[in-house]
Amino acid sequence: MITERLRDRIRQTGPVSIAAFMTEALFDPKDGYYATKDPIGAGSDFITAPEISQMFGELMGLWTAQSWIDMGSPDEFQLVELGPGRGTMMADALRAARTVPGFMDAARVNLIEASAALKAVQAQTLGPTGAQIRWVDRLDAVPAGPAIILGNEFLDCLPVRQAIRHKGEWCERMVGLDEDDEGFVFLMGPPMGVDTALIPDTLKDAPDGALVEIRPGDQQVVDLLAERFQAHPGRALLIDYGPAQSEIGDTLQAIKAHEKVAVLDAPGTADLTARVDFQSLLARAAKAELTGYGPEEQGDFLMGLGLEARAAVLSQNAPDKRAQIARQVWRLTDPDQMGQLFKLVCLDSAGLPPPPGFSAS
Repeated sequence: MITERLRDRIRQTGPVSIAAFMTEALFDPKDGYYATKDPIGAGSDFITAPEISQMFGELMGLWTAQSWIDMGSPDEFQLVELGPGRGTMMADALRAARTVPGFMDAARVNLIEASAALKAVQAQTLGPTGAQIRWVDRLDAVPAGPAIILGNEFLDCLPVRQAIRHKGEWCERMVGLDEDDEGFVFLMGPPMGVDTALIPDTLKDAPDGALVEIRPGDQQVVDLLAERFQAHPGRALLIDYGPAQSEIGDTLQAIKAHEKVAVLDAPGTADLTARVDFQSLLARAAKAELTGYGPEEQGDFLMGLGLEARAAVLSQNAPDKRAQIARQVWRLTDPDQMGQLFKLVCLDSAGLPPPPGFSAS
């Protein structure tokens, strides 16, 4: 069990970083959260925008088709989804995008998924689409060539580190054991030294007691995108929750059965996530010479892509579902639901026109 392995590790070598704790809890190939569960849906641990309404994925599909056209409609391109969940967004996207001549013939679908349980669900969901589909473990394992990459609620589950300002120095927050040598607790670790450079510049002078989250996984994603897009045309759309500007504060949370639970209790049984720092993400992309757009709030973005018009068509075709469709629009766009907290950024290779739904960078 993950709990016992982490206890043994801490007893032998001392406290571990929060990133190490998250990696074990989420991605252990045998007992990790994503290896053992299908966590998405009303009866599971959490629900995502594609599961709320088919309209979300359909608009992503039309966005993807326009992006393919913007890239010159290559005869073959890699359509990649990072953490595709149950495959719902990709299925809805392909249904909408197949209306664009040539798109389905050109698309080669790649799913990057850590969960064996979800891979099985994805295969069932996407089988009827007729698309060419492969599963890969890493972004750099996707075949070369032009690419369009989608990631909905992918970044928020990447392991984070936390730093606390203490007596003028930044120290890493760690996970250790309590006085009984059994339960997990947060501890103040050593000064971060050179790793202080990872803290966003706008937050480095925060006062004593301030906590800042560091997202090394975001940098890895940016580096992989930059390497790929330097060799071939490419565009990535990343959708997640978090602030537009870098902020101090602890946003790490554990979700089980749609409720928040204690972060350190029973690792491997709950989803662990932290808010995405979009300002820092775009700054990293700029340093990597990617063209960045956003962040755009989800409500504005979906409305700009024609969500209301699509809802009207669905309501006309199924009048008995009019109220349900209206609730879906509300959940996706209302500022107190997903409309403001969730945001989108687009990262492009050089020379592409501005992506649909975004103002000029």
